[in-house]
Amino acid sequence: MAIRQPIIAVMGHVDHGKTSLLDAVRGSIVAKGEAGLITQHIGASEVPISDIKCFCNKSVCFITDKVRIPGLLFIDTPGHAAFTTLRKRGGAISDIGILIVDINEGFQPQTIESLTFLKEFKTPFIVALTKIDRIMGWNPQKDVPFAKSYDAQSERVQREFDEKFYTVLGQLSQHGFPGERCDRITDFTKQIVMVPISNHTREGIADLLMFLAGMSQKFLEKRLEITPGEGKGSILEVKEFKGLGKTIDVIIYDGEVRRSDWIVIGGNEIIVTKIKALLKPNPNSDMRVEKKFITVDSVSAASGVKISAPGLDNVIAGSPIRCVSDEKDVEKAKKELEREIEEVEFDTGTSGVIVRADTLGSLEAMIKLMKENEIPIRRAKVGTVSKTDVMESTAMEDPMIFAFNVPIPEDIKLMVKDEGVQLFSSDIIYRIIEGYEEYKEQKARMKEEELLGSITSPARFRLLPGYVFRQCKPAVAGVEILAGTLKPGVKIRKQGTEEIIGTVKELRVQDENVKEAKSGERLAVSMDDVVIGRNVKEGDVLETYISKKDAKMIEKIKEKLRKDEAELFDEIKPKNVFGV
Repeated sequence: MAIRQPIIAVMGHVDHGKTSLLDAVRGSIVAKGEAGLITQHIGASEVPISDIKCFCNKSVCFITDKVRIPGLLFIDTPGHAAFTTLRKRGGAISDIGILIVDINEGFQPQTIESLTFLKEFKTPFIVALTKIDRIMGWNPQKDVPFAKSYDAQSERVQREFDEKFYTVLGQLSQHGFPGERCDRITDFTKQIVMVPISNHTREGIADLLMFLAGMSQKFLEKRLEITPGEGKGSILEVKEFKGLGKTIDVIIYDGEVRRSDWIVIGGNEIIVTKIKALLKPNPNSDMRVEKKFITVDSVSAASGVKISAPGLDNVIAGSPIRCVSDEKDVEKAKKELEREIEEVEFDTGTSGVIVRADTLGSLEAMIKLMKENEIPIRRAKVGTVSKTDVMESTAMEDPMIFAFNVPIPEDIKLMVKDEGVQLFSSDIIYRIIEGYEEYKEQKARMKEEELLGSITSPARFRLLPGYVFRQCKPAVAGVEILAGTLKPGVKIRKQGTEEIIGTVKELRVQDENVKEAKSGERLAVSMDDVVIGRNVKEGDVLETYISKKDAKMIEKIKEKLRKDEAELFDEIKPKNVFGV
């Protein structure tokens, strides 16, 4: 069976060298022509295996004739935070990923997010450590494999490289991925290949291409087998094209697509139309910036293609497509897509949070992350947050809405605030989950503080001799806190007895009331129902009375008590757990 070229998503942080890497491979100048040298749209570039072999063999990184893949299809994805979902679309449909990391800067926010997407979609990947030529004192070795370039460096430069490499290796490991340098790797099934490269001098580029071709052939051959017939793909971009109107840039990952095929497009509503034209960029060029396209009669997986067809105005980027030649197969394709979308978009009507995202792919990534974090979902839909979402969430015990990369109108923001709904919104997916985790921790702290404030804290204090200011109604005396925390309103007893003798009314320090006093502090205490000289004397030690109900609650949060409070609680608890 014929095999297709693997789809490779190039992912990573802004300005870490994604487009420049492909320039080094293609010998093009795509990166230099971009606004601010930041990728603004997804680009798809096909590199034939003959070109890859030529480049690798010239660099003495030989690719054997056993490699049967016809080439590599690169998807260049934006690195700026504003293009989060575009990066995710690249990761969602790719067979293998290249995670670009500037060796001098290490992991950054979009690096972590790209890694999250690769993990969520279980996409194998290689780490490309870029900009090794910017290490101070680096001696450039144009077009050579990394190991040869490393050996040509001074000991000082090698030490500096090693320090930077192991920093990134540690960051990768912290995210659950053991890695190793490409010339030292021993087990491709257990270690992530890390290839140090320079896009400027093309050092290590041959290593990267060799590993991509070899790993694709060895581990992905079954996945790369083409199923004849129906074309399947995913929409990367929807945009105007001069002379054709609205077009869609599509990655075809299975089957074949022909001009005049029926195309069925998933989304909020299923769109059925007929392909008017198929346009392909030239080999080794970028679909993003290419002005001239070749009109073709058909394309086979895997390839990037621009499709012109009527009725594309409401198409959503990230949507799945099916292409069939016989109109009789349209209904079957529609049902397939409806099932796919139903698996992502749903409304359970049960308790849980409401999730919104800008595309189906983004929504799918959100749902996977939330399931991993055991966050129950009531409804998940594409599109911005609505008033219905807000009102529906208020019926929940803890109302929450998660919104990924969708604009939130000002009236919705006000409504959310007025209704007391927690809105977690960001264009970086993992920050939404981080926000939720922070909210959970803050809520737990508030609950603990509320509980601690409502129960009787364990406290032991001594009436200081010579500091009786008033004997009764209320009794006022100077005291020293021996252990625990004393608060107003607690019932008290004499140490070693079980009889309640009164209640602490106020705590005062230098004529000012205070809310609590801790171990070691001295202050004045006023006590109701206490008569100093009758039921207590100067020098007596008193303790708080802890009811059985309070004792049970303290046990639940005992680890939150200070050491002296916990020890005192353990000491007095057996004497005081005798009823409310």
